Amino acid sequence: MVTISEQAGILTVINVFTLEPEQQERLVDFLVENKEIPMRQPGFISANLHTSLDGTRVVNYIQWRSREALEAASKNPDFIAMAKQAAEFAPHDFHVYKVASTMEV
Repeated sequence: MVTISEQAGILTVINVFTLEPEQQERLVDFLVENKEIPMRQPGFISANLHTSLDGTRVVNYIQWRSREALEAASKNPDFIAMAKQAAEFAPHDFHVYKVASTMEV
């Protein structure tokens, strides 16, 4: 379940792929078809894909229980292979975050 909370202590990875519009659907299909790889990793919580309306970006919003869980997943051969294949679709910007603030109505 997606949890966005300052108190949850969850690690968030936001990976932004910048690509040609004709590649957007192919990248989403690839990530969905391979979703079991990250989902099998200890400490994985959720992943959410967002697509820009102009077709030039895919944002992968991923939550992990901890930095250690992400680091362990990053050493898994299947996880590494999937990440390399995803990177072949387009340049991407990968960063790790913590929730600083949330706002709701």
